[in-house]
Amino acid sequence: MSKVSYDVSNGVAILKMCNPPVNSLSFGLRKDLLAAVEAARADAAVNAIVLIGDANGFCAGADINEFSTGGAAKSPNPHEVHFSIELSEKPIVAAIHGNCMGGGFELAMCCHYRVATEDAKLSLPEVKLGLLPGRGGTQRLPRLVGLEMATNMIVSGEPVAASVLGELGALDQVVPADKLLESALAYAAKVAELRPIPLASSKKVKHPDYEGYLGFMRNSLRPAAASNPAPLKCLDAIRAAVEQAFKAGLETEERIFQELMCTPVSIALRHYFFAEREARHIEGLGDDVKPLSIRSVGIIGAGTMGGGIAMNFLNAGIPVTILELKQEALDKGIQVVRKNYQIQVDKKKLKADKLEARMALLSGTLEYESLSGCDLIIEAVFEDMGVKEKVFRELDRVAKPGAILASNTSNLDVNTIASFTKRPESVLGLHFFSPANVMKLLEIVRGDKTSLQALATAMELAKRIRKVAVVAGVCDGFIGNRMLGPYLMAAAYLVEEGASPQQVDRALERFGFAMGPFRMGDLAGGDIGLAVRKRKVAEDPNFQYPQFLDQVAEMGRYGQKTGKGMYLYQGRNAEADPDIDALLESYRLEMGIEPRAISDDEIISRCLLALANEGAKILEDGIAARASDLDIVYIYGYGFPAYRGGPMHYASSLGLNEVALTLRHIANTARGNRAQWEPARLITTLAEQGKTFSSSSHQ
Repeated sequence: MSKVSYDVSNGVAILKMCNPPVNSLSFGLRKDLLAAVEAARADAAVNAIVLIGDANGFCAGADINEFSTGGAAKSPNPHEVHFSIELSEKPIVAAIHGNCMGGGFELAMCCHYRVATEDAKLSLPEVKLGLLPGRGGTQRLPRLVGLEMATNMIVSGEPVAASVLGELGALDQVVPADKLLESALAYAAKVAELRPIPLASSKKVKHPDYEGYLGFMRNSLRPAAASNPAPLKCLDAIRAAVEQAFKAGLETEERIFQELMCTPVSIALRHYFFAEREARHIEGLGDDVKPLSIRSVGIIGAGTMGGGIAMNFLNAGIPVTILELKQEALDKGIQVVRKNYQIQVDKKKLKADKLEARMALLSGTLEYESLSGCDLIIEAVFEDMGVKEKVFRELDRVAKPGAILASNTSNLDVNTIASFTKRPESVLGLHFFSPANVMKLLEIVRGDKTSLQALATAMELAKRIRKVAVVAGVCDGFIGNRMLGPYLMAAAYLVEEGASPQQVDRALERFGFAMGPFRMGDLAGGDIGLAVRKRKVAEDPNFQYPQFLDQVAEMGRYGQKTGKGMYLYQGRNAEADPDIDALLESYRLEMGIEPRAISDDEIISRCLLALANEGAKILEDGIAARASDLDIVYIYGYGFPAYRGGPMHYASSLGLNEVALTLRHIANTARGNRAQWEPARLITTLAEQGKTFSSSSHQ
């Protein structure tokens, strides 16, 4: 069945692309589109042509899977399709709605005229994959909208409103969404006899001082070039649009595109792109499993987490009822939600009427019975199993049949929590990350008895509140915090052996982390870390860790909230503290440790391999479905740099045989629990087979 339908209306051929879900320009669509264009060019009954997408939008771009399979070069390649359109003797009008991105926008620019809906989203986002628009985008867009607008669009990858592009001449008409086809047909009929037919490729790029402008942009973009070389390379291609003939410019663009395709940054960013999409696929969760409708949400706890969680649902237009035990705590929590919205209003990120509309959806209560009508109830109370038990027994008593009961726990056993109810099939974990109204990650924790319907509901709800969801099984810490433990211990033992907290943080921040482990610990709170360590010792008397961590916390140095932790704080500004230096010197002396010089490379190696090794054990235990899920958790939840692809991708890029050898070396030389550093069985197996995490059955 053809992916492009062909109809004729009053002398205008209508070519409708239909390649679900987003009309990506895969080989099949290109082949059928080229055939349809050629048929319309040869059809004596056709005077003009309209190219339009189906209900899913115009075209969301290239099929990125083809970048690694070679399918993008398969004939007809995009350039062949573009030239057939551009050289048509009959004018072709692109009718644009929905997403018109990347290769889709490049396709539209090949058409002679463009009509778009007011809400159409047009962009060239390839730079976000470490690439440039490689199918004429860097050559045609400057010719259509001018050098400065084109450069800004290409190096940022951000969408531009149809109204703006219309004013600049890239769009010939901007019309209401329900008038698109009608308007495009009328426009096609209007221009059917006009000659010459306008070609983007025949225009010249004019600018009074293009060298000065591109030099200014180069200086502006250079600081970020270490993490993504693509924006600077885009400038090279854009310069070609100014200085070279169109065909030569295309050749320059293609050469740079192929160079970028091979860079570690682009490989990592493309991995991250696919990993996010793959995380949505849950084994056993087919189209036959229908999610429940969530029309109202209850939240237990009006503290920082509870209020932040509530905002996600209010933003999506879902009514929320927050429960607290005391009126004072309830009033304070609701006021904090209002304050957070007011900050957005003050920054002009939210209109005042939207603030009031969202607050109107929020109500408070001191009675569990007020939650009896909620479709979903989320517990966000203190991380203590005894407290959780009291809450879930009450929820089991008052919640209506079929309501989903969720815990925001970050570490505790969801199966145990489910056992406090008579409906374990309706219980799961929804681990939001702080601040919950900002962080995009949502760990969905699937209990042993969690139903497929409850899981499907959580996945659908995550999409509705614009979270990136990753499903985890039940274990201590699930995915993120389980991996975090060995990472933090690796950092702490490095300090015990001679590094300073500042050196460890600086090394990892230079690698690309948003925040080093000690600054992160001070932000979370030293008391939290102390409680976790005490719990682990109670559960496992053999659990080992550097005792200076407890010494710091037991001095009341809990981090930012007390003004002192591993650092001194003036507001959020962290400064080295001589008292910590003295404490560490005394501690090492007492422990008989001779401090040694430690390189930044060793810091990065030990901390990152601690993450990857524990991640491999998580995969062995079946806690996660695939290695790339772990990468998504760390990129979205823990500040791992996206341009490194995540800890599992990074380990794969080193070579798993090298990873196994390095882990064994660390096991023989580092302080602490040697067994923690023994390579996971999955790592050694994949290394012996010459495979990576992404080529294993776990990916």
